[in-house]
Amino acid sequence: MRSERNERRTAAVVLAAGQGKRMESPIQKQFMLLGGRPMVYYSLKAFEDSEVDDVILVTGKDDVDYCAENIVRQFSLSKVRAVVPGGKERYHSVYEGLKAIERLYRNEMIPDTGLSVLIHDGARPFLNQRIINASVAGAQKYRACVVGMPVKDTIKLTDENGFCKETPDRRNLWMIQTPQAFEYKLVREAYDRMFSREEYQRGVTDDAMVVEKMTDTKVRIIQGDYRNIKLTTPEDMILARAFFQEEQSRLGRE
Repeated sequence: MRSERNERRTAAVVLAAGQGKRMESPIQKQFMLLGGRPMVYYSLKAFEDSEVDDVILVTGKDDVDYCAENIVRQFSLSKVRAVVPGGKERYHSVYEGLKAIERLYRNEMIPDTGLSVLIHDGARPFLNQRIINASVAGAQKYRACVVGMPVKDTIKLTDENGFCKETPDRRNLWMIQTPQAFEYKLVREAYDRMFSREEYQRGVTDDAMVVEKMTDTKVRIIQGDYRNIKLTTPEDMILARAFFQEEQSRLGRE
């Protein structure tokens, strides 16, 4: 009889293949230093310390060796089982990560519903254990869930001329974050179908959207954290350094 660990496995795909042009930095944002370490390190470390079993790191094709040597090996991230090159768009990189998971578990006798995957942006360094645990549980319970937070501002929909045409009820609006967590079989089949026709790929911005468009499965939103920000512009780095310093101060007081 197999153990419960073999019955239920969880893998994480960490995305670090983006160019990050809006950061206006000669260094790709996922490799910019935060507290003396590359930004992507913090997401990998969070999964290293979690109940997640294995991690796939997806990066640019020219950065695979660098990440393997200077991040994975240097910081002893033993759960990172593979570093693979991504693609042009985010969804290409996710697909490469999903295929890497298939190769990793090819010889494992895991039931179809026994493998979950968490897909996370490497430019979100403030991932915490509560979010990871909730995402794992959500994937197992709902088959598809995403982390998010209620919006704080009023949102306006505009027409093609820039005039306001609708104000959605803020109570029903959420800012979507990552991880986005799924039963592996579900999200893999959704991605396989999306890549079967080019028109299916238009306008895709996140993994939940792929599942929503390609399957009948509803995606559950679970609460994230307002600090779980994606670092995209120079202003985000100012906020990130403030969060980091505050966290270090808190740890120093404990």
